[in-house]
Amino acid sequence: NHQVRQCWWLPPLAATSRVRLALMVLGFVLLWSSAFSAGKIAVADCPPLIFLAVRFFAAGVLMMALAAVSGIPWTLTRRDVAVFAALGVANQAVYLGIGYVALKTVSAGLAALIISANPIVTAVFAAALLGERMTWRKLTGLLLGLCGVAFVVQSRLTLGTDQLSGIVLCVLALLSLVGGTILFKLFAPGQGFWIGNGVQSLAAGIAVLPFALGFESFHDIVPSTSLILAFAYNVLFVSVFAYLLWFRILMVSGATAASSYHFLIPPLGMMFGWLLLGEHLEAADLIGIVPVALGIYLVTRPARAA
Repeated sequence: NHQVRQCWWLPPLAATSRVRLALMVLGFVLLWSSAFSAGKIAVADCPPLIFLAVRFFAAGVLMMALAAVSGIPWTLTRRDVAVFAALGVANQAVYLGIGYVALKTVSAGLAALIISANPIVTAVFAAALLGERMTWRKLTGLLLGLCGVAFVVQSRLTLGTDQLSGIVLCVLALLSLVGGTILFKLFAPGQGFWIGNGVQSLAAGIAVLPFALGFESFHDIVPSTSLILAFAYNVLFVSVFAYLLWFRILMVSGATAASSYHFLIPPLGMMFGWLLLGEHLEAADLIGIVPVALGIYLVTRPARAA
């Protein structure tokens, strides 16, 4: 019963059908791709590391409080706590810490594009460390997705609106996210994801706080309605629900297949950047979506039964 209660809004793992998985993927990619624009809005009025530290602590406290009110029992072992804390450092503190600093010098659309290369790097590590099979169909799909992303990235770089330093930081953030994905597939506990996500957020806040206090100042915060809305959205919908969805997708999918859904993020990330931030959208951006979509289909299509 406690396993049902701690993820009451998600179906049991055994009952996760293809339709439900598709709905979870849709919810995840919408939340994840919009987070880049929400982050861009936030760092306009608040230093990025201070924003992230407060966001992580707020999300962690919120999830722990909801767990206590709902009567969700503590089922985590010391090993489970250590794993979730490590995930918090890799998936949130390092990944988002570097990524939010990068948003100062790159557009939300380009950041989404770089992070969407996650499946390419994850596939290599999954084959080497997790024993996942790399078929020609998967390899073709991954290469198509990479080519589509690279085509759009090259087009965006010609605009001259993004800086190389920010691009390098986005690549480092990508590597941290890949490391968190592999770590989860290797050592993920089989239960306690609601409380575990709270532990993850609190660990991320503890990891980011010294850097926020050492390199940034609270005097640089400009209180605004947009900052408050971006903060609330990032805490509730990204730190809480998006990460829970991501973990559930990883539980029912291989690391390569799950990470391939990140190929959906470039067009959605550019769309949110255009709608919310007025970022320029080129025809080449739309052309690059075609190989990306085909790549997703090839990587995620289930193999035929023998």
